[in-house]
Amino acid sequence: MTSRWADELTFTTDLARRAGTILTDSYERLERIDYKSKRDVVTNADYASERLVIDAIKERFPGDAILAEESGDHAGVLRDDGSHNGRTWVIDPLDGTVNYANGIPYYCVSIGLVVNNDPTVGVIFDPARDDLYSAAIDGPASLNGEPITTSTKETLSDYVVSLAVIGRGGLARERKIAPLIRIHRRMGSAALALVYVANGRFDAFIQNGGLSPWDVAAAGLIVERAGAVVTDVTGGPWWNPTLRGPRTSVVAAPVAQHAALIELLGSLKTTLQTRR
Repeated sequence: MTSRWADELTFTTDLARRAGTILTDSYERLERIDYKSKRDVVTNADYASERLVIDAIKERFPGDAILAEESGDHAGVLRDDGSHNGRTWVIDPLDGTVNYANGIPYYCVSIGLVVNNDPTVGVIFDPARDDLYSAAIDGPASLNGEPITTSTKETLSDYVVSLAVIGRGGLARERKIAPLIRIHRRMGSAALALVYVANGRFDAFIQNGGLSPWDVAAAGLIVERAGAVVTDVTGGPWWNPTLRGPRTSVVAAPVAQHAALIELLGSLKTTLQTRR
């Protein structure tokens, strides 16, 4: 069955690859690196990739709004009543900029379309591996055009998990979780690490905050369409359009272990609070 969003998905797939070409062409040949904060940077490649994506969206879908990491909100065309058309493109032109700027080949382009507050189309492109993950809300997740599904491992002790527990007591909680799984990793690109759950490269993804809309809009949808359960750390919805800035949390895992991970995170939080 053809997706209702086939045109947008084809457009987004092509656009992500074009943006990825910009990143590949500038990889280890950067002309400019600016420091956004103590731990974050932005490069000329971020700006060039974002400009390409924004210009293409404005040309193809001029009525749509855009939320971009580097340049912020771009309002769409207003109706007579002052409302928008309900469509917003949420983009990160280069997720994993610190990795990219240091020549570590773990970064991606993330482009998602949110319609009436529901993530509807998502594409993650990894230029270093030439891997393109994609999904629409009414279709399967795919990697390079082939359907994918989440991990089928039966026990949590076999899980390889992308794990980032931030904030006070975070490292202590990570140490509590570590013996219960095979191993945990923190890779430096949340969008790419999250989408790895879609085909079992990571069995699960956990981050208890610090994520922005452009980190999760595309990857969360793809992982969900691949069969994972995706929520925030309380078990609630993973996509909240009212949250702006790095305030989002995500737990993504196969059905068999998602509830166990949520329970584990909750019990560790309670334990730590009791000890203070």
